[in-house]
Amino acid sequence: MRVVDIIAGTTVDGPGLRTSIYFAGCAHHCPGCQNPHTHSPSAGKDMTLDELLTVIDEQQFDVTFTGGDPFFQAEEILPLAIAVKERGYNLWCYTGFTYEQAMASTVISRLMQYIDVLVDGPYIDEQRDVTLPFRGSANQRLIDVGKSSTERIVEYVP
Repeated sequence: MRVVDIIAGTTVDGPGLRTSIYFAGCAHHCPGCQNPHTHSPSAGKDMTLDELLTVIDEQQFDVTFTGGDPFFQAEEILPLAIAVKERGYNLWCYTGFTYEQAMASTVISRLMQYIDVLVDGPYIDEQRDVTLPFRGSANQRLIDVGKSSTERIVEYVP
């Protein structure tokens, strides 16, 4: 897995203290993105499942996948998502894809089974809204993945 950064104890990427893992790679290139240094798939460094789990277990905070866009490494991070959930952590994920696009992908939809809340959609600078909790633009949704389906999306309310 290609990781640009890990921030432990953050409160901006979901409720409570969290360990946020910033994965490399994003082809959305949203104008105004706050993390353009994560766009290259070769940014950061390679980390193993065991290395990431060691950091997560040392901190014992819930976990957020962000980036970049974690879904560009969906197959690679699936074992990490499984292990995070097996350890009892809550898992949030930020993506520039919509929920509907994610569920239409065979690879990404497998990963979605382990995500508690998805923050979906591209960042749109013209819809920037700093008053919204846990997201940057008004088009982005906080989706309770476990309660949602392709027929009915249930938004998470912080």
